[in-house]
Amino acid sequence: MLLQLDFLKYRSALQIKVIEGKQKIFDPVRKKFVVMTPEELLRQLTLQYLLQGMQYPINRVRSEIGIEVNGMPRRCDIVVFDQDVRPWLLVECKSPKVPVDQGVMSQAVRYNTALGVPFVAITNGLQTYCCGIDYAAHDWHFLEDFPEWGKKPGLSGSE
Repeated sequence: MLLQLDFLKYRSALQIKVIEGKQKIFDPVRKKFVVMTPEELLRQLTLQYLLQGMQYPINRVRSEIGIEVNGMPRRCDIVVFDQDVRPWLLVECKSPKVPVDQGVMSQAVRYNTALGVPFVAITNGLQTYCCGIDYAAHDWHFLEDFPEWGKKPGLSGSE
């Protein structure tokens, strides 16, 4: 299910500066300015949606965290942790020029083998998908939005 989200409504929360001749954007999670690329801009808009729109606690959100997949180092765009500080939501952000296709989905699935989160989201800013995973039932379903923070996955389909 394609989510109908307006990340751009959070653009006023972004801090953008030119530092040492490069356009940079402030990451409130990493607490520093980082080089602004199309993917980074989307990551920051998505973070603002999670923090402001969904009211996720900032102390449970991490951006650009390192993981190991099949012995190779990788970076997840956004990982949200639950109340017990276990990985709970994985969000992969792509440039708007990159279509959300099977390759992007496969990347998120590979990353999730290292994390085992109950919720996975993928966005390029134009297309956003989020799904809940029920490991016990070996099933998953699309959500209508990002999950309410702390919510346990269920398969009612009406999250």
